[in-house]
Amino acid sequence: MPTVPHDRLRTIADLLLQRAGASAEEAETVARHVVGANLAGHDSHGVIQVPTYIDRVKRGHIVPGAPFDVVSETPATLVADGHWGFGYAVSERAMRLVIEKAKSQGAAAATVYRQSHVGRVADYPLMAAREGMIGLMTADSGRTSKAVAPFGGREPRLGTNPICVAVPSNLDGPLFIDMATSAVAAGKVELAAARGLPIPEGWVVDADGNPATDPDALRGQGGALLPLGGSEGYKGYGLSVIIEILSGVLTGLGFGHDPRGFHNDGCFMAVFDVAAFRPPDAFKEQVTELAGYLKASKRAAGFDEILYPGEIEHRNTQRRLQEGIFVEDSTWGKLAALAEEYGVSAELGF
Repeated sequence: MPTVPHDRLRTIADLLLQRAGASAEEAETVARHVVGANLAGHDSHGVIQVPTYIDRVKRGHIVPGAPFDVVSETPATLVADGHWGFGYAVSERAMRLVIEKAKSQGAAAATVYRQSHVGRVADYPLMAAREGMIGLMTADSGRTSKAVAPFGGREPRLGTNPICVAVPSNLDGPLFIDMATSAVAAGKVELAAARGLPIPEGWVVDADGNPATDPDALRGQGGALLPLGGSEGYKGYGLSVIIEILSGVLTGLGFGHDPRGFHNDGCFMAVFDVAAFRPPDAFKEQVTELAGYLKASKRAAGFDEILYPGEIEHRNTQRRLQEGIFVEDSTWGKLAALAEEYGVSAELGF
């Protein structure tokens, strides 16, 4: 179970992806995003995903070098077809275009379809926040395998359907919310399985609708994730349905499960230029003051500190840049096997 410097992990991911057929630019983009997820503490979206992406390339589910087409657009909207390219590269490009539209129009939005897994959704709204804008993104897995039961159900009918909103501020780390509308992201259950750990009750039900703490109950035994909210799961369920509409129906991907389908992240993006509403400096200063106001609240029993949304990811990143990133044996073994397959074991230090 090694702890690996972040720059070495990026080198490993980059070279393996290139050997699998990704261009240098695509490989750099994917490696930067997955290791960024590890740095932020979201290991479920980190290098553990690289072997899966390479397997999808081999099966034709990800197409390296795929074209990026703007299917239609107006001054404030965009529809993009990724042609099964790497989702990281497709969504980065789409978000850059939406940001540019928002600069001239005050607000802009896009739908993106036929792209592979986009990883940590926060990465794209944060692009807007760095430009002094508010960024929003939702994602859905199209008609591929589902994992989340509707509130009151026990069969998977929805994706984990994440949503992120990122806001500019003067804080040391960005203020944003990035969350699945299920009780937990499916990748966190898969990470627990890879590490041989149980999961908390309240994440998953088995095929009979009973609470499960075995992570294998989800994929291997026909179980389902629960919607966010516990006994008030109808709230997470309702939010998930809206995201299904924005990212699945509005994009044209549809809903439900077609077993022939590739993994396909449909996305809805929106960017709002703060300058179209009020002076940006005043806005950022007030957001910063809001964070301080929240952190100064009297703490409940058992809490040492109150964090603003996104602060834990910032702290994780600063710490892991110094200490390195823990990689479980199962993932490290898969990376090593790929390095051997591609003849780069010595070059990558395996």
